[in-house]
Amino acid sequence: MTPNSAIRPYRSQDRDALADICIRTAHNGGDSRPVYADPEIFPAIFAVPYVHLEPELAFVLDDGQGQAAGYILGTADTPRFAEDFRSKWLPLAADRYPAPSGPPGTPDEGMIQLLHDPERMVVPELAAYPAHLHIDLLPAWQGRGHGRALMRTFLQALQDRGVPSVHLAMVTANVSARAFYDRLGFHEIEVPDPGPVTYLGRTTNGRPEV
Repeated sequence: MTPNSAIRPYRSQDRDALADICIRTAHNGGDSRPVYADPEIFPAIFAVPYVHLEPELAFVLDDGQGQAAGYILGTADTPRFAEDFRSKWLPLAADRYPAPSGPPGTPDEGMIQLLHDPERMVVPELAAYPAHLHIDLLPAWQGRGHGRALMRTFLQALQDRGVPSVHLAMVTANVSARAFYDRLGFHEIEVPDPGPVTYLGRTTNGRPEV
């Protein structure tokens, strides 16, 4: 850990910082802004709904001055979260990102299609891993043990809730992320036709290794 930095629970005033971190790490681990016309679509799918619906499972890496430099967030129950996403979150986001009328023609439209399909999160092969997570760190804070500390905090929170295991979906092309998850004890879960992502899972018991 960097001196004075700390892992702490998410606070509502962290929301803009989390959105910014999400945008700056969303394109295969890099900045999405050069690729997407409206990169705010990423936090609208992968960050803000989690702190809106399940803030008790969101934690940030505080840089020591109150600013978030990274985060981990997720849900303890993926099927329930997908239902809440549709009924409680999607109505808040649909005005800015209306449902597409046809197949996506741009990167932005591809993401908007994901926004309007929360049921994609419920994959039968992942039933034994009911929780799922997203973790992101600004580049300057990567490779220094902060990701491991965030993961340890999140896994403990799940364990305290009696959740036995967790999964995540990562872009297969992001090989550095895969190496990170492998070091933390995640293993690949076979899912038919996964598209551009790989599914990984692990139990909530035990501490993530280096």
